[in-house]
Amino acid sequence: MPVKAGIVTFPGSNCDDDLLRSLSGLGYEVEKIWHKDSNLPKVDLVCLPGGFSYGDYLRSGAIARFSPVMKEVVRHAGRGGLVLGICNGFQILTECHLLEGALLRNENMQFICASVYIRCENSDTPFTRSLSLGQVLKIPIAHGDGRYYAPMDTLKALEDKGQIVFRYCTADGNITPESNPNGSLLNIAGICNRSKNVLGMMPHPERAWVDYLGNEDGRWILESPLKQALNLLNG
Repeated sequence: MPVKAGIVTFPGSNCDDDLLRSLSGLGYEVEKIWHKDSNLPKVDLVCLPGGFSYGDYLRSGAIARFSPVMKEVVRHAGRGGLVLGICNGFQILTECHLLEGALLRNENMQFICASVYIRCENSDTPFTRSLSLGQVLKIPIAHGDGRYYAPMDTLKALEDKGQIVFRYCTADGNITPESNPNGSLLNIAGICNRSKNVLGMMPHPERAWVDYLGNEDGRWILESPLKQALNLLNG
């Protein structure tokens, strides 16, 4: 029985095909979902890809959250379905309040495109069970609004509840100001909700999943829900 993934495409999405190729290549059955669809197909994983939904006008992700399909994405998450938001998808997840906090303009006020290191802070989520706690991955970023911000009480709650999933780090796993590419508070690169079924992250694992891309670290993240689902199906 195939594990099914749906990729929502908004006007301005530009990483949806990258995500489709990576998920298909890893063994998912994948279909695209248009943002105006009012019904969500039966899928195990919903993905919100990177890009510039609605041109990032007003605020990144602020308009996309009102697309008809997002009501169904929220319902899917509420039923315990898996949701992965990458880059602009992370921004959309904060705008529709599936995740806490906000993504602000990079501290240096410039668009950043580079490979960075991130450390796994919670290996007990559907997206990280293939990882070990503290494992370091090299994953590309490409964003202008990636600086994670939340009030101090929210940050404390995220930390206390194990919702900080990835932090920017050095190649050897140290969390330092210099390893933080955009000024995110607490070096946050990705967080999940309290139920751990919704993950938002700024780095792009779909750009690092196969050897011809020069890096396969992203497959640790993308394959994790697939392996978990197959294990459950196989008993």
